[in-house]
Parts: sequence; C-alpha cells; structure tokens
Amino acid sequence: MPKRILQGVVVSDKQNKTVIVSVERRMMHPIYKKFIRRSKKYAAHDETNTCKIGDVVRIRECAPISKTKRWELIQETAE
Repeated sequence: MPKRILQGVVVSDKQNKTVIVSVERRMMHPIYKKFIRRSKKYAAHDETNTCKIGDVVRIRECAPISKTKRWELIQETAE
C-alpha cells in the first residue's frame, strides 16, 4: 500500500528532531455546498533539525517513531 504524502507549513520547531506541520485541506460543506478550509497538525521527524517556522515542507507516512510521531520529513520546498 502506498504511503500518503502531505504538504504543509511548519508551525513549531522547538522540539529536538521534531517539527509540527499544519496541513490545510478544502472540503465542501454538506448542506451549504460552500468550500471551507480545515487544518490539522502532524508531528513529523526531522533528523537534522533543518526546518524553521514558516517553511513549506512535504511529509510522508512511516512506522511509529514515538507516541505522536507517525510522519517523516521528505523534502523542504523552496517557497
């Protein structure tokens, strides 16, 4: 089964080897049929501590690394 890849913005880099990434998606409201934005935060593994707040990154699903980390950093997008 392929691993999911998501793109988001780093909102926290205070932990060691971990970044918190906010991923935003658009969904249609079931009644009003208007598109609304929903966001979710994921803890991702950053082995080299290279990411800073505001960086646009891509994360990939992986085996559990800790209690909350199930994602790993695969690339930092230049934006």
